[in-house]
Amino acid sequence: MSRTFAAPRFIALGALLAALAIGLGAFGAHALKARLGAQQMGWFQTAAQYHLIHAVALVAVAAAGGALHSPRLLNACAWLLVAGTLLFSGSLYLMAVGAPRWLGAITPLGGLGLICAWFLLAAAAVSSRR
Repeated sequence: MSRTFAAPRFIALGALLAALAIGLGAFGAHALKARLGAQQMGWFQTAAQYHLIHAVALVAVAAAGGALHSPRLLNACAWLLVAGTLLFSGSLYLMAVGAPRWLGAITPLGGLGLICAWFLLAAAAVSSRR
């Protein structure tokens, strides 16, 4: 891992992920609402919600990077936010539109990545206080 934190890269990536989350959420609400069952629509809505929350979190982590002096922890946190979002929300989006249900086995891995990212952010904050 790098000894510097690539804040501009993560701000841009977070902004792109947020734009995608809004676009997919609108697509689900308008184009898919009549085509999906209640369970599939629930998966899609959960995917969009977590997608947007963690895209904004990625921007916040990048913006806070200057205040926290733990570039390795912040880089790991940021990449886990990206990977966790892609795995968690991506698997739910795909299952909602008809992909095999075995993809549901990937969803908890994405959730675990997101949880670990939040723990890493806490560790970065605590280590910066020293």
